[in-house]
Amino acid sequence: MRVIQAKEIADLLAWPALIERLRRTFQEGVESPGRHHHAMHRPDGEATMLLMPAWESAGYIGVKVVNVFPQNSAHRLPAISGVYLLCEGQHGTPLACIDGSELTRRRTAAASALAASMLARKNADTLLVVGTGQLAPMLIEAHSRVRPIKRVLVWGRERGEAVKLASHYADHFETAAVDDLRSASGQADIISCATLSTEVLIQGDWLRPGTHLDLVGAFRPDMRECDANALARAEVFVDTYAGAQGEAGDILQAIQEKAFRFSDIQADLFELVRGEKPGRSSDTAVTLFKSVGASLEDLAAAIEVWEQHRLRNPGQA
Repeated sequence: MRVIQAKEIADLLAWPALIERLRRTFQEGVESPGRHHHAMHRPDGEATMLLMPAWESAGYIGVKVVNVFPQNSAHRLPAISGVYLLCEGQHGTPLACIDGSELTRRRTAAASALAASMLARKNADTLLVVGTGQLAPMLIEAHSRVRPIKRVLVWGRERGEAVKLASHYADHFETAAVDDLRSASGQADIISCATLSTEVLIQGDWLRPGTHLDLVGAFRPDMRECDANALARAEVFVDTYAGAQGEAGDILQAIQEKAFRFSDIQADLFELVRGEKPGRSSDTAVTLFKSVGASLEDLAAAIEVWEQHRLRNPGQA
């Protein structure tokens, strides 16, 4: 069994190939039971363990184990860490143990980019990233592979981190760290939020016609990144119905506030990719994609890692 570290994953997962792998996997489908979600009561606060299994009907088998510790920010450590175990499908033999954190952030950004390739306006060129954690740079890179991004705005609770992230990409885009989230939202064609917020960050009234809102961070019912009005205004899409119904705090809280119904969701990624339901209705529509993550995405990314690893290291396969 091979151990594949984060640095190697970054080299193996080219964005176009990963996004296309996700597209094919959503089109073909895999067996993916619901995510196992376990709250852990730690001395310094609440933490979460996630178990995410998936398997192809006649192919690879995999499971991801993830620990989410929001309190890690106080120690300047990543909030999310984990591992992915990939097995072959004929006998169930383990093939690789893959760094789960790097795999997760790249597949998450790729799923957002896949959604944006069908939902964001084709000429969308200004991206606002809300949040400065490890997922934020991945969202910049992934979105820029599917839309002609020229300008990147970054907002974070710690301005210094926003400045650092904006500066990192200054050679590739026109970048700026922003303080006024309302003003920045009104300038953006795509708004991508990747936070662990339990309070509203983006308000529906701020969204100009044609905006695409990408909600990635909030993955528990008590978390949210936008208000109910944003959902009421938007054409809403999700990665999976099951994930949205169980864990998408933005949606669940809007339903509790009677501003939205689950039946108002336009489509999930399966239906979009397969062409079973349409995406954006017009260039003036506001679209919203809510992602909580799916084990299908992890399996697709792990397979891409493994098959690229075999191509580059034929003697080790």
